[in-house]
Amino acid sequence: MHEEAIQFAKRYVEDILSFFGLNTDVQAHLNEDEIIELQIPSTHMNGFLIGQHGDVLRSIQFLVSSALQAKDFPIRRINLDVADYKKQRADRLAAQAAVWIEDVKTTGEAKDLRPMNAADRRIIHHVAAEAGIESDSVGEGRDRHIVLKPAS
Repeated sequence: MHEEAIQFAKRYVEDILSFFGLNTDVQAHLNEDEIIELQIPSTHMNGFLIGQHGDVLRSIQFLVSSALQAKDFPIRRINLDVADYKKQRADRLAAQAAVWIEDVKTTGEAKDLRPMNAADRRIIHHVAAEAGIESDSVGEGRDRHIVLKPAS
């Protein structure tokens, strides 16, 4: 059943891409956390597929996840990436988090970060935990953000 879900998700993304005139092979596999990883290779449409701050990418990811749910597949979590955009973004965000964490360690004062999406907050929480700094998500909806605090 997992292989069927993976192939369904792969074909679904390829069908969306073909609608925009892009015929490319999407790489698909199931990772150790049982999340379907879909990788769209680099093309002339990278910017369009990623969108502003990854908005289009997240929207396509949501569509695929919803389609899997509608077909009653047991696996519904998707991670879609275009030309390693998410990986590069995560690396940049982790580097910035290290700067923020160092600032908290130096000043001993809590730091409120800008609002960010759940995936970005997960990256910050992970980096903070590795550095021995407390991190809490506060706020609701689009205002949800992280507060970094010195370890107590």
